[in-house]
Amino acid sequence: MPTRILPAVGDADAARSVTTLLSQLPDAEPVAPVVDSTQLVDTLARLAAESVDELPEVVVVHERIGPVPALELIREVALRFPAVGVILVTSDASPGLFQAAMDSGARGLVTLPLGYEELASRVQAVSQWSIGVRRHLGHGGDVFTGVGGTVVTVSGAKGGVGSTVTAVQLALAAQTSGRSTALVDLDLQAGDIASYLDVQFRRSVVDLAAITDISPRVLADAVFRHDTGLALLLAPAEGERGEEVTDRAARQIVSALRSRYETVVVDCGTQLTGAGAAAVEMADTALLLTTPDVVAVRGAKRAVRMWDRLQIRKAEETTVVVNRHTRATEIQPALIRKITGTAVAATTIPAGFKELQAVVDAGRLHELDARSTVKQALWGLAGELGLVKPTAGDRRAGGRFRGDRGAAGFRRRRDAGG
Repeated sequence: MPTRILPAVGDADAARSVTTLLSQLPDAEPVAPVVDSTQLVDTLARLAAESVDELPEVVVVHERIGPVPALELIREVALRFPAVGVILVTSDASPGLFQAAMDSGARGLVTLPLGYEELASRVQAVSQWSIGVRRHLGHGGDVFTGVGGTVVTVSGAKGGVGSTVTAVQLALAAQTSGRSTALVDLDLQAGDIASYLDVQFRRSVVDLAAITDISPRVLADAVFRHDTGLALLLAPAEGERGEEVTDRAARQIVSALRSRYETVVVDCGTQLTGAGAAAVEMADTALLLTTPDVVAVRGAKRAVRMWDRLQIRKAEETTVVVNRHTRATEIQPALIRKITGTAVAATTIPAGFKELQAVVDAGRLHELDARSTVKQALWGLAGELGLVKPTAGDRRAGGRFRGDRGAAGFRRRRDAGG
């Protein structure tokens, strides 16, 4: 059986060199190389959606792959596609890098310039390891091999625009519809999810920051299981400890959550930190909350431009959500779309201070009345974003959510933009 090898090399000349040498290996079947980290993960996700058997046995990652650094990329591949063996190609043969590569999940390391014998030996060993893992999976091994969960980040254009309320209700909608859901508070200095849901907790996201290999058991110990079924990973009670959660740690944490939950909703707050930037970059959907007033819309435009300058996310890949919308306001979604250059969600959220005040003050946001126009709009937004799944009973009941009889029917994802 030929060994399928997927090279991940950014430089065109290096890609040709690696592919040519791989094609000379016995029983090797190199496939078309991918040029960056995003294309690699997307390619593996597409193949994994069909079957674990469609995945290549070996992925060869060049040290200068980007935009995600090679070791972080290897860690994400190892977490999301554990049946794939990864080889790092690098000019640094130091013991320190070798240990770091192994800690990240690599199965081998080959030094530059590439040599036939060394490469052949590593590919053969890693291929045999991959085949053994797949044989184990074929006998019912409990190892995640799917595409991975959907990650949605919620950021605020400025303070007080409703990003935390939105994040909580989107997560509740996904959980209630039957999706396993994690809600993460990456507003590291001022996170309020615990207060909104009346949670007393000991562990937080900081407890995972220094762990290089986040196993399912370690992850389970860090999350708080809420009465609603949500898995909560909360911001630290001591805000100054938020500095311990680096961008690298955030990537590891989000990848670990994505491998265990169908939906991961991340509240990034309004201040851009390294951790929040990493989450926004990794997200399948990045939401930016604004209210229809000049100050907030300017804040949204400023955030979008900053994300673009820092190469975190392009404007066209960001979705603005308009909160506290009324038809009477002069600033309407179409104008916000034009100002920010982003997509704007078709679902707008009405102002509902009286509806929210009692449950917010009591720390019981999860008990918001199903007749609330705010809740109906936010759960409709969840439907628009594809975060909920209906059951047959839901369809007969007019599209309502299981376990929430009064909730409004969610909207399906629209083909048209905006």
